[in-house]
Amino acid sequence: MQCEVEKPAKRRVFLWAGEVSRFATLLCIATAASRREHPLIPHNKLMKTLTFAALDALTEQATQSPRARMNQNLHESLDDSIQRLAIAMEPSTYIRPHLHHHTWELLTALRGRFVVLTFDADGVVIDRKVLGEDTSVIESPIKTHHTVLSLDPGAVIFEVKHGPYRPFVEADYADWSAPADTPEAAAFMEWVKTAQVGDRWAA
Repeated sequence: MQCEVEKPAKRRVFLWAGEVSRFATLLCIATAASRREHPLIPHNKLMKTLTFAALDALTEQATQSPRARMNQNLHESLDDSIQRLAIAMEPSTYIRPHLHHHTWELLTALRGRFVVLTFDADGVVIDRKVLGEDTSVIESPIKTHHTVLSLDPGAVIFEVKHGPYRPFVEADYADWSAPADTPEAAAFMEWVKTAQVGDRWAA
């Protein structure tokens, strides 16, 4: 194996793995792995990352968004069979209670805390979890109405679910839920903060 490495003085040398020590061989391999353009490593073999700097930038975008949230996808296409995305959510963002007809939804908190509620058809809370506080990961069941509320500025949640991406239609929302940008939606968000299993939302 031949590996091109770069010395501090920016002079390039070539090492033959069979002619150098085991340490140099490992250094050779590690250096090659760090170079995204190296022909031995196809782009689709490199790890995808969400750095702390990326989360900071995502949060900044969320604070500037009228919806007070912003997402960064790890999946390559909206048609991918598994959707993976980080979502920066400010406390003022409203997630209208909804369900997914084709998938469960897995959530974990990367930063901050989130109240996650699931409901029955009449708007009664059937489960409550606080991600980032008493729970690390939750999976909401398929065809179950749920909502998520950010409790902290700068909070970021990570979501995994089956694709392809399907834009919401009115039938996906709970018929007892309030549309966005209404006084009822703001009241609902306040209610979510303290709602417990067995409580029922009444607009």
